Amino acid sequence: MTATGTFGLSSEARNLQWLLGNLVEEVPGVRSVAVVSSDGLLLLSSDPAHNSAPDTPRPLGPRGSSADLATIVSGIGSLTIGAARLMDGGGVKQSMVAMEEGSLFVMSVSDGSLLGVHAAPDCDMSVVAYHMALFVGRAGHVLTPEVRSELRKSMESAR
Repeated sequence: MTATGTFGLSSEARNLQWLLGNLVEEVPGVRSVAVVSSDGLLLLSSDPAHNSAPDTPRPLGPRGSSADLATIVSGIGSLTIGAARLMDGGGVKQSMVAMEEGSLFVMSVSDGSLLGVHAAPDCDMSVVAYHMALFVGRAGHVLTPEVRSELRKSMESAR
């Protein structure tokens, strides 16, 4: 998982990293995961390539980059929020894109933050959505402004 490690992080931030790691490890077919703030900044990522050497093979995420997944998640989140407003549909809870070679899930966390999951095409979509909902339920109240700031700084220093 991408971060500078747990040294110096609060217990809340470490707990969020642990929850994200569990989501990736326990759910079959999950390729990469990103938590993005309401302003589109990457807060947490499962992408191990973020800290790898340049000649290391890239994982199966979108171009193997946590920044790419964060950008996609943020864009889909903005697009669906705009669509919901135009249609008087209320708040967007979850979006899902099924592709030939994978699936992308985007779920609202809290305060506009988003959880994005890129999964294999043969994943069990209901299992992925269920585990995402568990993550959101456990992480939503922990993503305070202080913890978001701490996670952003941790991601920036990992570059």
